[in-house]
Amino acid sequence: MPHPFRFELLAVDERTGARAGLFHTPHGIVETPCFMPVGTRGTVKGVWPHQLREIGAQMILANTYHLALRPGEEVVAGLGDLHEFMHWDGPILTDSGGFQVFSLNTLRELTDDHVVFRSHIDGSLLELTPERAMQIQEQLGADCIMCLDECPPHDAPREQLIAAVDRTTAWARRCRDSHQRDDQALFGIVQGATDRELRERSAEGLRPLDFPGYAVGGLSVGESPEEMYATLDFTVPLLPEDRPRYLMGVGRPIDILEGVLRGIDLFDCVMPTRNARNATAFTSRGPVKMRNLKHQNDVEPLDPDCDCPTCRSFSRGYLRHLFVTGEMLGGMALSVHNLAYYQRLVRDLRTAIKSNRVLEFHAAHLAGQADGP
Repeated sequence: MPHPFRFELLAVDERTGARAGLFHTPHGIVETPCFMPVGTRGTVKGVWPHQLREIGAQMILANTYHLALRPGEEVVAGLGDLHEFMHWDGPILTDSGGFQVFSLNTLRELTDDHVVFRSHIDGSLLELTPERAMQIQEQLGADCIMCLDECPPHDAPREQLIAAVDRTTAWARRCRDSHQRDDQALFGIVQGATDRELRERSAEGLRPLDFPGYAVGGLSVGESPEEMYATLDFTVPLLPEDRPRYLMGVGRPIDILEGVLRGIDLFDCVMPTRNARNATAFTSRGPVKMRNLKHQNDVEPLDPDCDCPTCRSFSRGYLRHLFVTGEMLGGMALSVHNLAYYQRLVRDLRTAIKSNRVLEFHAAHLAGQADGP
């Protein structure tokens, strides 16, 4: 029986190393580069699953920590795993709770054996060991799951960064040894902040574990864009060429462009839906603030270059009205549009890579954004 996971490189841009490929999973083939909408609690906020399909989303992400708290992995498993639970028949990736080690640092205690969170909901305790993180993700049933890792602040003392790298490597081995399901691809996560030596140390510890995929964690946590890009310059070449490469939690459209140029295949970020709920749209001519008075009588679509349901249906004037009056449709409509924008971006990148025109695409994208809305 063929293995359910396979990464197939279709093209590599000759000048940059940008890659276009196919990631074969039990729930379908993912064309890369790919942007994964974030469905933290089992839903992409404000967007129906059929809308995600309509705008071209291929794979979505959910969060182990949040789903373990509510409704609990047993409930999800009893309702048919995440695919049935969310009514999403495509590939799903679950993170491990490692990012919450960073984002909820005031609500957790960390040792070499485990991390214990005090729930942000009711104060109850949630213990995550590498073994427990595997058990929860196996019950959730995603196609791709992540090793439990420690994501430290970018400006942590070097001793803390070294400890985080070594703990992440030790936990990765424990995750691999305890993982049971062949129909789930377990990704290792390279840590090390912006320190080249520590990134090399992390990758050297993870490569022998032979994971089906590798992620770059610990970026977009406060470092500058220039520091992030420089870190990718020396980190991505450390990862196996024949496995998918995932840049976790990134990010802005320009960050996706720069990541693709450096050989990254998978991305996720809450920015499209979070910005949408705050009335900011991504467009082919730059960001648009929908509450601005200048849109009040504008009959034009949000983005004339976009064919998403929002741009086909609503004027800028109507969208502004929704936000000014506090109607929930505003955030929903803008979420669909912003996610469609991200999907069009990676789709166009795939085309540019296959024709060895990714640098030209990069320059044209930046020029279009500079023109303004």
